[in-house]
Amino acid sequence: MAWQETVEQTVTGLGFDLVELERSGSGLLRVTIDWPWQPPQAGEESPIERFVTVEDCEKITRQLQYLLEVEGLEYRRLEVGSPGIDRPLRREADYVRFEGHVVDITLKAPIGVTGSDVSASRKKFRGVLERAEDGVQWQVVWSDAPETKPGVRVSKKRVPPPLQALVFALDDIQQARLAPIVSFKGRQAAGTSVPE
Repeated sequence: MAWQETVEQTVTGLGFDLVELERSGSGLLRVTIDWPWQPPQAGEESPIERFVTVEDCEKITRQLQYLLEVEGLEYRRLEVGSPGIDRPLRREADYVRFEGHVVDITLKAPIGVTGSDVSASRKKFRGVLERAEDGVQWQVVWSDAPETKPGVRVSKKRVPPPLQALVFALDDIQQARLAPIVSFKGRQAAGTSVPE
């Protein structure tokens, strides 16, 4: 059994999900964990989201230190942490969990659309993650209008810029992450606004 599988079994055995596992040439071993997420059943509200604490990271660190010593894996430093505000999206369940949130995606290949406002060589997009109309694929919805500066009044007569959508399959994605947007006004419900 590879050491990666052993680490994943240990993390899941302690009741967490393994989000990311990185090993650098300098000897850093970085393990990113999160609490498991289950989609709400029909008619139920979304469960209260649990966040990884320092104590959770300490618990995983202690267990992994013993495990890696037994496995004989050489490393200089072990880091166990939470995914943070720019959490990677890797599995289908991640996309379902964060539907309605603003995400940054990078495609494996440029979209190659002609006759549209989108550059044919564009691979990176930021927008709201939604399920596509076919129910199988996903889409990101965005507007290329410039952001309004804080404190600048926006006319109520202003015509909102058109929204654009890019439909994609998970196989088309090179990298997807939650957009690291920090708001000091508190938490808002997912999908309440599209960034301008």
